[in-house]
Parts: sequence; structure tokens; C-alpha cells
Amino acid sequence: MTDQFRAHWTEKIHGEWTQNLLANRQDITETQLQRTVELMNKAVPDCLVENYEDLIDSLELPDPNDRHVLAAAIKRQADVIVTINVRDFPEEVLQKYHIDVQSPDVFLNHLYDHNSTAFCSAVRQQRASLKNPTYTAEELLDTFYNQGSPLTVNKLKEVIDLL
Repeated sequence: MTDQFRAHWTEKIHGEWTQNLLANRQDITETQLQRTVELMNKAVPDCLVENYEDLIDSLELPDPNDRHVLAAAIKRQADVIVTINVRDFPEEVLQKYHIDVQSPDVFLNHLYDHNSTAFCSAVRQQRASLKNPTYTAEELLDTFYNQGSPLTVNKLKEVIDLL
């Protein structure tokens, strides 16, 4: 871990991403995802946000089903919500709580800009941990690109020999 940021989520957020993944990926089982959830919770101390539910009804977002995410961010006094659904979290709503919203690619770029050495080290550690299959640096960058992080990939291509 590089201690570049502190990730937080809720059991409800876990439920949403696991259900979406199960619906879209028949090659992944519920048991595998439950193990991933357990590993995530174990790897990130103090990651689970609790007792945020009382804030939900007071919040207004374009998609009312996203209010629990904002409520958890407010409860944890987060600086940023990282999501693919950036447009579902309008700036005029979030600024009241001093929270920004960023896509994963933009978030990763900010981390890189803040400390490129730590960022490259984390990517290198991630690549080294991938055993089945293993990845070359180029293959890992292709994966990042295909997952929607072209800005990050462009920066990492410049330092690929460090990965």
C-alpha cells in the first residue's frame, strides 16, 4: 500500500457492484465475488462506512438510488467520490459538502501527478502480484486502457520501463 488515499465503501456499495458484475460476467461466481469483498475489507482498514442511512432522505441527486453513496461520503467526510457515473453527482450538490466527483481515470491521474514514484511502485506491485496469468507491462496497460483509463495509460507509457 502506498497510503496515497483512504478508500471507503458500504455493504450496499459492495452489493451493487457485485450484482452488476454477476449480471454481466457469467464466468464469475457469487462465491468468488464474496471472497473479493472479504479481501477488500481486510486489506483496507476502517473501510466500511456505517450509520449513514439517516442522511439519505435529505439528499437530492438526479438518480435517487445514488443518494446512499453521497450519504456515506458525507458521513466519512470524504474529499472525492470516484465513479464512472460522474454526471449522477452534480457539482452544485457536492460542493455543499466539499466533495468532488471524479472518474477512475481522472482520480488515477491525480494520484500519478501527486506522487508518480509511489504510483509507479503500486502499479509495479500490482503487476507482480498477477500470477495466473502473468502480465507484461504492455499487457497491463492494455487492460487499464480497456477498462476506461486512457489518460492513465498515456502517462504510464512514458515510464513503462519502471513498471
